[in-house]
Amino acid sequence: MPHDHAHSHGHDHAHNMSAKNIKVAFFLNLGFTVLEVVGGFYVNSVSILSDALHDLGDSLSLGISWYLHNHSKKGADSKFTFGYSRFSLLGALINSVILITGSCFVVYEAVNRLMHPEHADARGMLAFAIVGILVNGYAAFRLSGGTSMNEKVVSWHLIEDVLGWAAVLIASIVMMYTDAPWLDPALSLGITLFILYNVIGRLKETMVILLQGTPADIDIDEIRNKILQVPHVTAMHHVNVWSLEGEHHVYTAHVQTVGIDTFPEVMQIKRAVKDILKQYPFTHYTIEIELEGETCEHLK
Repeated sequence: MPHDHAHSHGHDHAHNMSAKNIKVAFFLNLGFTVLEVVGGFYVNSVSILSDALHDLGDSLSLGISWYLHNHSKKGADSKFTFGYSRFSLLGALINSVILITGSCFVVYEAVNRLMHPEHADARGMLAFAIVGILVNGYAAFRLSGGTSMNEKVVSWHLIEDVLGWAAVLIASIVMMYTDAPWLDPALSLGITLFILYNVIGRLKETMVILLQGTPADIDIDEIRNKILQVPHVTAMHHVNVWSLEGEHHVYTAHVQTVGIDTFPEVMQIKRAVKDILKQYPFTHYTIEIELEGETCEHLK
């Protein structure tokens, strides 16, 4: 298993920054949700109140992400021998489901408002739109460089809010000068459908990882061809590649050899194979060397 102090320190720093970013996003979103509820009643805006409900769902999912992200830092034990990193992936799954559900609700409300337009306080909407863009924009910026699947999904929550408030900003300015109450739901509908498309894509990626599919950034055939070029290696089987949480991958394989007579030769092949695997983002790898004439117990 590859491991060094510098890599561990760098990973811990990135992990701590991820948790801090999600924490900041959570408190910003929760505080703004409360402000939206009060302000929505004050300016008599149904769109702001419905967005407050959506943000409440965002806050819930951000809180879950924060908890699971911290939980994922626990090391390996007898219960979870690979550690708890996949708990972060669970956060991404929950967030995707919540966001898709919330988006469907927004689409329903937008279509309903298109059919039955309602007037609102355009100036009040403008003020909230500016605050909404600043708050959610800052939170989205904090998570924009995230590498974990959890951070990527959470960032889409915040990007959706930024775009949504941008739509409210544009609509409020137009409605201040023209009678166009349909503009706000029309823009919200288009933006929500765009976000929904992207979130479904993230959900597919998350499901592939959960179902232990081959990571998109790993070319199994390329690795196989490199290993087969190692002297005395003739074939490979039981090759398994999967990802823990989208960033760190696992590789296992049985390597068949010929012309090997001594233990140092076996170790030499192992070193050569591991040197190849070090070129890829594998956190764990297990290689079983099979000697000439040896029958693999796992072959059927």
